[in-house]
Amino acid sequence: MNYLPGFYTAESIPEAVKYEVLELLESGELFRYSSESESSVSRLEMEFAELMDMPFALAVSSCSSALFLSLKAIGLEPGSKVMIPAFTFSAVPSAVVHAGCVPVLVNVADNYRIEMEEFEQKLSEGIDAVIVSHMRGHISDMDAIVDLCEERGVPIIEDAAHALGATWSGRKIGTIGQVGCFSFQSYKLINAGEGGILVTRDVDIIARAVLMSGAYEHNWKKHPKINHRFTFWQNKLPLFNMRMSNLTAAVAGPQIREVSQRVKAGQANYDYVAKILNASDWLHVPSPLEKEVRAPDSIQFNLCGFDSDEDAKEFQRRAGGKGAEVQIFGLSEDNARAFWNWKFIHPQNDLSPTRNVLVRACDVRLPVNLSKKDLDLIASALVESVREVKEMSCPVDYAYGPEAQ
Repeated sequence: MNYLPGFYTAESIPEAVKYEVLELLESGELFRYSSESESSVSRLEMEFAELMDMPFALAVSSCSSALFLSLKAIGLEPGSKVMIPAFTFSAVPSAVVHAGCVPVLVNVADNYRIEMEEFEQKLSEGIDAVIVSHMRGHISDMDAIVDLCEERGVPIIEDAAHALGATWSGRKIGTIGQVGCFSFQSYKLINAGEGGILVTRDVDIIARAVLMSGAYEHNWKKHPKINHRFTFWQNKLPLFNMRMSNLTAAVAGPQIREVSQRVKAGQANYDYVAKILNASDWLHVPSPLEKEVRAPDSIQFNLCGFDSDEDAKEFQRRAGGKGAEVQIFGLSEDNARAFWNWKFIHPQNDLSPTRNVLVRACDVRLPVNLSKKDLDLIASALVESVREVKEMSCPVDYAYGPEAQ
């Protein structure tokens, strides 16, 4: 199948990366703690912390590692209950399970954000921590979430893998909870192939996370500012080798300077395509919340008036035939974002509202480097495909549909 131009491209690697990588390879110092001077990883941590206006950052092997270390660093006991959205990537419940905790899923609404009435109810049922997944960059009501959690003394970890550059009421996503976790996987705003980073204001959280990430013996001395807390926690915590290599940091670091421009481009692409899709009676792109400013690199929309799974799959097939690959979260086999495929977690209470959303929720990549021509081709493929399916399944109704109005 021939996909549209640029459809699967990751974010481009700046020229500055090449020089840093070559210099690093010549030195041979790929391990972050082997150098006596400042390493590529430590520079990345300092620059990312500055970007986020946070005092502490720890670069690790992935966002999944960041989530796991965050759960361990906030001091959860085995068997603690951690509430997560029912719409997220399987790495989130996996991190909870790896941390020895129990995932408790909360439904999302048809705008992909946490259903707040149920969130409040479940929060009162012995929840020990909350991971707010800003899935695909959609931000839930963080004011309400923070108020409810602070009232009960429940810590918040933000899974901001898809939300670097997004804000809520002017505050940077990833800085609102106790810990914020980000991804540098290829299809994220910063493309290092793999890698992740966490940020926090809490000296004990960062000290515990640094030690557990694999700063064995006295390597923690190469993390400045809080040596007294490292001394306190030394040898009291297990080590998990989740460090980032200097090579990954050398690829990620120079891209920090690209974040602002990429966010603007992503917003423009998203708004342009959303307007075209929302002009169709059968496609709906949910609006952002009032206090939310997103940083998208993909677009999600709901199929409207599709009573049949087969019609939804036919839309998916036709769009793919026109070069625009569509993922329907709840109809793609073994999809890692469909909670019923997470066979490794405990049985949950009724999650049918989220299931009903996911079987009609579509996902299409919109890399920030796409041209207006590319965006027109993608939008046209989607609109034409949904029109063809509705014309095929409801020929009489179609005659009185949007073209006739």
